[in-house]
Amino acid sequence: MQDFAGKTAVITGAGSGIGRGMAEVAAASGMRVVAADVQRDALDETVALVRDAGAEVIGLVTDVADPIAVDALADAAFAAFGAVHLLHNNAGVFQAGISWQRTLADWEWVMRVNFWGVLHGIRSFLPRLLEQEQRGGPDADIHVLNTSSLAGITTVAYSGPYVVSKFACAALTECLAHDLRAQGSAIGVSCLVPGAVDTGIAQSTRNRPDEPPSEAQAPDHWFVAETLGQMTRERGLPPIEAARLVFGGIAAGDFWICTTEAYEDILRPRTDAMLARRLPPAAQY
Repeated sequence: MQDFAGKTAVITGAGSGIGRGMAEVAAASGMRVVAADVQRDALDETVALVRDAGAEVIGLVTDVADPIAVDALADAAFAAFGAVHLLHNNAGVFQAGISWQRTLADWEWVMRVNFWGVLHGIRSFLPRLLEQEQRGGPDADIHVLNTSSLAGITTVAYSGPYVVSKFACAALTECLAHDLRAQGSAIGVSCLVPGAVDTGIAQSTRNRPDEPPSEAQAPDHWFVAETLGQMTRERGLPPIEAARLVFGGIAAGDFWICTTEAYEDILRPRTDAMLARRLPPAAQY
């Protein structure tokens, strides 16, 4: 997809971070925007920004962990604009911790959002997108973008739940691309593996539906979250700059889209270790 003007983007996790940046860049590119987020006040702010930029926009409070809610998002998007051209399954949360010490509730929460949320988006939208493609014409130019992470293609200690969820997202995105090609579809697919971006994901337990573990219960999680938050604040890209890179990657037809020039340097030690049949080193993001 190279021409974005006049097309429709659906973006989950649009209330903040990369999702909000994507909504702003979509609006600046002449797209209509369907913004979704679980947090009403943050979503309303994004909708106001997009509307002030002169774009058509609707906002829907959506918990991507709920398949019925994601079905409703698809219904609303197609009812409002008739077609969807860019689907960005972006909503994500952060849960760190030593793998055997985190509770099942911790694992279930992060997997419900970071993996199941993406799968729900695929299952709700893809049948309609395939029908749209079959109708032909300009509306057949369609792209699906899923947000994984550099932590979805490399590994570190103390972040098992997040890393596993993002690996699952990356694998699902690859499988989606293969499935579409095997079915003869030309729908584009990309996997976003952002580096450091100045988002609030380290504080995402604010939207956890149950009670998050306290610092006393999960000191490993809170230490990593604090470190991550400091790192993204100090050297993370502004989300709108990251979003511009993402749109450039989509236009270039890239499958893997990264927001850091260090992508190859981060990935190469893992690849070399795997070829040597050794444990890959912990990544240095």
